[in-house]
Amino acid sequence: MNNLPASSLIRHVSFRQLQIFATVVRLGSFTRAADALFLAQPTISLGMPLLNSVGRQVRPTGAGQDLFAACDEIFRTLENLNSQMADRKGLRRGKLRLGVVTTAKYIAPELLAAFGERYPGIEFAMQVSNRDEIIQRIRNNEDDVYIMGQVPETEVDVDAIPFAHNPLAVMASRNHPLVTGNSPLSLAAIAQAPFLIREPGSGTRHAYLRLFTEHGLKPRIIMELSSNEAIKHAVASGLGISILSIHSLALEGTGGPIQILDVEHFPILRKWYLVYPRGKTLSLIAQSFLEFSTSQESFITRRLVALWPDLSRHL
Repeated sequence: MNNLPASSLIRHVSFRQLQIFATVVRLGSFTRAADALFLAQPTISLGMPLLNSVGRQVRPTGAGQDLFAACDEIFRTLENLNSQMADRKGLRRGKLRLGVVTTAKYIAPELLAAFGERYPGIEFAMQVSNRDEIIQRIRNNEDDVYIMGQVPETEVDVDAIPFAHNPLAVMASRNHPLVTGNSPLSLAAIAQAPFLIREPGSGTRHAYLRLFTEHGLKPRIIMELSSNEAIKHAVASGLGISILSIHSLALEGTGGPIQILDVEHFPILRKWYLVYPRGKTLSLIAQSFLEFSTSQESFITRRLVALWPDLSRHL
């Protein structure tokens, strides 16, 4: 395709071509884009280089970045238009793409279920990853909204809206020696016990390691695990203690094999945040989800206090 003035683009570039290009940029690979769109190896040109190959990674050139930003704006506008047309029929249709950090998987499904009851015509896609991976997804603008426990202020420029409590507590098996110790336990006593930790890139790990560092302590780490569920099983088996969000006990409750310990400086009172790139124009569905989620704060707080009544002393 030859160089084209802006007024000619609408006659020579289809929405499908723009979708293909945007998918290549988001996934960083022609092969992955082809698989995602069920196509042969895709190509697109506007008479100037749009993509560069760096090893196996495909990245946009300056012109490609301009085109990708335009694609994003075009597709968001179309999604909004689709929602507006559906609203005129008294319906809500469309899709919400949600990216959540690993611990948020205990709260996000409930939010989506309740939101879906209000707007039954909406479809959902939820990607669960650790904090570092979610930050990369924000950079790539892969989802509509993100749920995070720590705002990535230094890594990426975002808007963040707090909407619920996310307290972190020290947990041990019910037959662990610390359960029968003096209460509250000192942070030093916790640091000396065999400790189970999340993998690097976890926001929860970052929060409690910072607390230990602030008090000149270092936990006696004996095992690193890649998920909260793995840590919960290891704690229940007596392998060691750990620090997890109270939300992680939502299914089994606090009457199960895991005991929340009374420890000084705990719980760490964090918040859940709804995050999206600063300046991003949200779809009508995403904006509605933000408004719905923030309206649920008191309900979520009551659920947490019912789960662990001692929490009410700290809120």
